Amino acid sequence: MASPPPGFTAAKAASLGQLLLRSARLFNELSVARLQRRPGLGALRSAHLQVLPHLDLDGTRPATLARRMGISRQAVGQLLDDLEQMGLMERVADPQDRRAKRAQLTTAGMAGLMEGLAALAALEVELAAEVGAAPLEALHDALVAILPALERRSAAELEAEGQGEAQAEG
Repeated sequence: MASPPPGFTAAKAASLGQLLLRSARLFNELSVARLQRRPGLGALRSAHLQVLPHLDLDGTRPATLARRMGISRQAVGQLLDDLEQMGLMERVADPQDRRAKRAQLTTAGMAGLMEGLAALAALEVELAAEVGAAPLEALHDALVAILPALERRSAAELEAEGQGEAQAEG
């Protein structure tokens, strides 16, 4: 194995992105493990739960989910198949284009989502007891401020990328 360059460990430890990704991964792993222990949710995997933040309340087209998640349409299709088999998701006709489908939560899926949110809230309470409520509130407030800026940047880059592809095709 190659040895890391000077300053590598310190740079990695200081990186906001690294801290966010590692924290999100661990938070997710703990949440998934807790949900898997609940009756009827044992088949859930982390990948299944990755669909939820990208799902609009009125449903979302699988191609849109794939783009938002950064995975292939086939991978999204498999996740949706699994979630349908569990009774948590269904594909319905898109009201704007009857040929297209939207993935949306079933009543059981909404109840499962509420259980998941309760599990997340319980984990937040445990973390607050360990590190204090103030750091978690500050993190929450910071993320509320940061998320829209990241969403704007992401949309702008996707738009620019689409324009670049259109120019290359033209």
